[in-house]
Amino acid sequence: MNSRQVALITGSNSGIGLATSVYLARRGYTVWATMRNLDKASELRAIVESEKLPIEIAQLDVCDDSSAKNAVAQILQKSGRIDVLVNNAGYGLRGAIEEVSLDEWKQQFETNFFGVIRVTQAVLPQMRAQNSGAIVNISSVLGRMAIPFSGPYVASKFALEGLTETLRYELAPWNIKVILIEPGFIATKFQENAQLAQAAQRDDSPYAVFKKASGRRVQRNIYRAAPPEKVAETIYRAITHPTPKLRYAVGRDAWLVLPLRRFLPAGLFERILKKQLGL
Repeated sequence: MNSRQVALITGSNSGIGLATSVYLARRGYTVWATMRNLDKASELRAIVESEKLPIEIAQLDVCDDSSAKNAVAQILQKSGRIDVLVNNAGYGLRGAIEEVSLDEWKQQFETNFFGVIRVTQAVLPQMRAQNSGAIVNISSVLGRMAIPFSGPYVASKFALEGLTETLRYELAPWNIKVILIEPGFIATKFQENAQLAQAAQRDDSPYAVFKKASGRRVQRNIYRAAPPEKVAETIYRAITHPTPKLRYAVGRDAWLVLPLRRFLPAGLFERILKKQLGL
């Protein structure tokens, strides 16, 4: 039986997942860093070996029921408990709503939304038995406001926000903390790895001019992105707080835009955003 706090993190091969795995391990957690493809674990393996960190690397595909259940069973067999779950695995899908096929919509939700449910359901019986735990769902600024040409991603994060808020009420009797992390632009390969809907790749797309203008404005903000360690630090601060907030924004752009979204009249906010996106 492991006396350390045990954390399970999905999507740990790079970016926020990798940074959080390392950050928590350096602070005494036993970390199970999971990912769909173990061939992509080389960077994390090198860090673990160099620093001798208490990190176990395991396969977990959030889109597969058996994979999620088997990974959780493996962790419980070896570590005896799960104290923290960080639902981080996800990707972005780009394209105008008209251009995204239903199959592409379904795959976006399968990973970003149903994947969270799948892993959470696998972990919850143990957390309830412990009468303790923390579930951290990685949302986005785009879980509370929309931008054009990222409709599937935006919708998946809006759904995740509602799911998480509901879960927070349901799990309160078992002392299980439920937390949303809402990053703005973070210096990871997320933008680079985003997928473009098949129909959106056509040169004759009716949205092409608008997408290019919007994309240029978005690209400028990427240069001001916060490092993923800022997200990891926020996660640590939230899970170690006795009464954490529901939502934690991360990054200067998130701290700026979310209060504006909340307090400005809707029409004024929309006009400002359109101008910023070149629409």
